Amino acid sequence: MLELKGISKAFGGLRAVDDVSLRLTQGTITGLIGPNGAGKTTLFNTIAGALAPTSGSILFEGQPIQGLAPYQIYRTGIARTFQIPRPFGALSVLENVMLAPLQQLGEQFWNNLLRPGRIRQQERANREKAVQVLDFLNLTRLADEPARNLSGGQLKLLELGRTLMSDPKLILLDEPGAGVNPTLLGQITERIVALNRRGITFLIIEHNMDMVMNLCRPVIVMAGGRVLMEGEPETVRRDPRVLDAYLGGST
Repeated sequence: MLELKGISKAFGGLRAVDDVSLRLTQGTITGLIGPNGAGKTTLFNTIAGALAPTSGSILFEGQPIQGLAPYQIYRTGIARTFQIPRPFGALSVLENVMLAPLQQLGEQFWNNLLRPGRIRQQERANREKAVQVLDFLNLTRLADEPARNLSGGQLKLLELGRTLMSDPKLILLDEPGAGVNPTLLGQITERIVALNRRGITFLIIEHNMDMVMNLCRPVIVMAGGRVLMEGEPETVRRDPRVLDAYLGGST
């Protein structure tokens, strides 16, 4: 589904991502782990279009996407969340979700004058879909709450909800478990599994090893900007190279 061929990203003399090649199989929940500074988030930003790779190519469903703008990559079916959610705090949870769809007619000035009926129809459809998304994520009771009032775990769910408004084929999750209490972490994990059963593929950066080991098949390990290994969770957990990367000071 997703193929990276020799992807590198350099910042001056520093190669944050160094000749990374990997394949993501459709229908999987793949974990991407590694110590701080391993290049995981830089790799995410490169896939999602926030950063252009210094070299290499990225294919999504066989089509090259490197160099495309983030909104163009979003349109291909790739959505992402961020390690630190940044919702519009003064807007309600429902309004934050309704903002996510691309190509909303009301965003173009002349449509508000020439096609008001079509805009209202589209907004009703977006609202109905957003309500369904919040219900799926158990956020309905918070629909009218300002987003700034949400807890860390609820914000992670809101981030996930916004990605669902685009009917994505692949979701990149950046540390969905960071700062989340165990109850909400279990809820987030359940929703990921349910969405995966619906056919959505996931690539997940996560430092919570229990979550990774229970959820992800396969697991990819990065260290020093490179892919160290890929395998089943238990194989990865026991591999001396992985232990050395985490405990031996690799960055």
